[in-house]
Amino acid sequence: MSLFIPTYFSPISQYSEIAKATEIVFEMDDNFQKQGYRNRCYIFNSSGKQLLSIPVKHLSKDGRKKTKDTLVENDFPWQDQHFKSLQIAYRNSPFFEFFEDDIAPIFEKKYKYLQDVNIDTFLFVSDALQLETTFSKTKEYQVETIENDFRLLAEIKQQPKKLVDTYIQMFDDEHGFLPNLSILDLLFMEGPNSISFL
Repeated sequence: MSLFIPTYFSPISQYSEIAKATEIVFEMDDNFQKQGYRNRCYIFNSSGKQLLSIPVKHLSKDGRKKTKDTLVENDFPWQDQHFKSLQIAYRNSPFFEFFEDDIAPIFEKKYKYLQDVNIDTFLFVSDALQLETTFSKTKEYQVETIENDFRLLAEIKQQPKKLVDTYIQMFDDEHGFLPNLSILDLLFMEGPNSISFL
């Protein structure tokens, strides 16, 4: 069993561990943390690293809210902006066209909860990578750490020192290689071969 927090188009480091797992358990009862990957990912555009962040409704007065109860703020057209950003950044990549129709529904569906967005992004990526992993959700917070506890990968500052091998990126000739971007960066550049980098 490998324990993860579902994140938005997770960073490559998270998928590197997901690809090795046979049974994935998603932590549903953690407290939402700002500035993490739960509602954000990073892509590579012509200016360099670009943040895509899902706006969420304000937390409770004491600042605590479970991630599973975190609501998406849909008064802001974040889906249109994110999809356009992906199209602009990756339209000339080798595999964007290949995945465009499959990824589009995530940017058309109206979501209430952040977790639902993140699970849908996981299902899209799992299918794209042809991962044969099953997942379940926790019923209560997993207090004890287990051997394969990867929840810290949801935090931007807690990334592993060793990351996957370099691969050709869209704008690496201008900005150099950017490690640990969203799995989408690898997927749009390497397509079905992405799994060999994980």
